Amino acid sequence: MIEFHLDPHSGVATYLQIVQQVKEALRLGVLDVGDQLPTVREVVADLAINPNTVAKAYRDLEREGLVVAQQGRGTFVASTLATSSLHHHVALRGEFERWLASARHAGLDEESIRALISTTLREALGRRVA
Repeated sequence: MIEFHLDPHSGVATYLQIVQQVKEALRLGVLDVGDQLPTVREVVADLAINPNTVAKAYRDLEREGLVVAQQGRGTFVASTLATSSLHHHVALRGEFERWLASARHAGLDEESIRALISTTLREALGRRVA
């Protein structure tokens, strides 16, 4: 089961952080069709947030067809975002962790690493599309 973590300094609304984390879990194969999301009560207890915030996130996911709410039973994954490339994730993650270690060794802090990744990704995808 997924466990949500919030970053109060991210500037991203709480409900959107929940939506993003569910989508990431679906892309990475952490969640699969039929898996149950934590109940609203469980998330509220774990994160000390308003139940309406969790409900809004779950409604957004349901509207996108990714989850389905079953009255009295909970919210379940209805669709996946995982691709056939899942089997490459372990190797790619290892390479990325080595790259992160090199970046830290070079003196980059977390924000600098994020900026470098974001810019490089945007430029690389822009070249591919053009």
